[in-house]
Amino acid sequence: MNAQLIINSITQVLLLTAGGVAVLVISWNLLKNDIRKYTLARPAETVNAEDAQLLQLRLQAYERMIVFVERLNPSNLFLRLYEQGIPAAGLQANILNEVRAEYQHNVSQQLYINAASWDVLRKLKDDTIAMVNNAVSGLPEDASGKDLSRKVLEHMAGIAANPYELTIKLIKQDIHQLF
Repeated sequence: MNAQLIINSITQVLLLTAGGVAVLVISWNLLKNDIRKYTLARPAETVNAEDAQLLQLRLQAYERMIVFVERLNPSNLFLRLYEQGIPAAGLQANILNEVRAEYQHNVSQQLYINAASWDVLRKLKDDTIAMVNNAVSGLPEDASGKDLSRKVLEHMAGIAANPYELTIKLIKQDIHQLF
């Protein structure tokens, strides 16, 4: 009788094991496609989210660079910084401070934009400073801010291709390359 009890116990264990294996095999077959989709889609979704975030940062950097160029444009500088009765030297100091502050405020954006475009932006900043300094050096000591603005704007009118507009055009071309 002991042998019969052992055989019945083994038979029950085998039947329960076979049933458990059958449930696992059926479950695997029903869920394997969903499991594969989930495990394979996760890294791709993460990469796409990271790419989208980087694209957003790059677009914001290009937007800020367009604002930077517009703020560097002498016509905008004079509108923003000119005060009635200010001497040329005072306006020059205000302009130089403003240009340098704008540049420092935006210097981190070089991480997200094309290196060649950043070089153009830095040169535009340096050329703007040089243009203002050269205009002041050609004026008498008692010249007004109005005289300085007139001289710089006349110089800008004599340039065949406006460097500020060309720089914005370059930035726009860079943006279009992102898409």
